[in-house]
This record gives sequence, C-alpha cells and structure tokens, in this order.
Amino acid sequence: MAYVITEDCINCGACEPECDKNFAIKEGDPIYVIDPNKCTECVGNYESPRCALVCPVDACVPDTRHQETREQLLQKWQGLHPGETPVPGTF
Repeated sequence: MAYVITEDCINCGACEPECDKNFAIKEGDPIYVIDPNKCTECVGNYESPRCALVCPVDACVPDTRHQETREQLLQKWQGLHPGETPVPGTF
C-alpha cells in the first residue's frame, strides 16, 4: 500500500528528499503529501520506506485506503521506471 502523511506532520521537509527516485512526496498546504500513484513503499529502490525512517514525528504511515501487494508495488515501480532494473533485495 502507499504511504500517507498524517496531520501530525510538522512540515519539516525531511521526507521529500528521501523520495528521490519516485518523486511521490510534494510540499502541500499545510503539510507534505504523498501521491499514492507514485508511492511504492520504496519497493524497487530501497529495502524499507525511507520517508517513515526519517520522519521525526512518525507522520508517514501506511495508507489503508491504498492496499497493494509487494508484487503490485513492484509493477507500479516498473511503470514509473521503464527499462530499469529494481535494486536487488528491495522487492
């Protein structure tokens, strides 16, 4: 499933540069937002969701409205990165 940023966000911006492959995180008003169509939980890029690792207030959480299997997340990643190979150990 994609991740979502909750209203607990303090708008620090720590999460945005962590999504340097899919560019799913953007500054919103008043908090950062994650595009569920681009969020792969870092499948294909990293071993775990980077935004959740760096968030100082634990505002990056799984979005239960967008439940996906690891296989679906990998398919989404492949659609975002045609012709690329996912990083070993990330799917």
